[in-house]
Amino acid sequence: MLSIFGRATFAKATAPLGRALVGTGLTPDAVTLIGTAASIAAAVTLFPTGHLFWGTMLIWLFVMFDMLDGAMARARGGGTRYGAVLDATCDRVADGAIFGALAWWAVYHEQSKPLFVATLVVLVTSQVISYAKARAEASGLSADGGLIERPDRLVIVLVGAGLTGIGGYWGIEWLTWAVHVAMWILAVLSIVTVGQRVLAVRNSPGAREILGAANNGTEQPS
Repeated sequence: MLSIFGRATFAKATAPLGRALVGTGLTPDAVTLIGTAASIAAAVTLFPTGHLFWGTMLIWLFVMFDMLDGAMARARGGGTRYGAVLDATCDRVADGAIFGALAWWAVYHEQSKPLFVATLVVLVTSQVISYAKARAEASGLSADGGLIERPDRLVIVLVGAGLTGIGGYWGIEWLTWAVHVAMWILAVLSIVTVGQRVLAVRNSPGAREILGAANNGTEQPS
């Protein structure tokens, strides 16, 4: 949703920053790696120890920094195929670290099985949503759309975690449930999105054509 409605606005807002970063000598790939490494470090050190608010703030900062790689690529006249693959790969790793760290916190800090289950559901479905699109495109099909994409996931999880952190710091009991609500909403919407992606692939032109005998029953390695 956010990736559709906010993409053009975000691109315009980040264009000057992209040009400025290009002027420093940094490459889009370097920004991708720096932003990803910093996001992972913030997630695995702050979330498991219960520092949800500061973890949210740092992760959000580094995610925004990581997203500048696209602006830099446009400022340089375009990106590369390697850069696109690197960016997608780093996004998956960062998402895994964020949700994995929250799962750790749910078990060892909150001792909440329902929150742990919701977080695992989101962790798995977030990877499936992205893989379904990539695999479809590699087969010449389309898997666009769906309720939840990466920007939506990050907004929901970080708002929930940040509000829970504020509630815990100020002793606002009802606010500490924000991350529980956020993760279950995200889990349900993510499951729906997986179904939407699979349906989109099924309805793509040529999706149900019979493959040749050489390819029938085979699958390219992941």
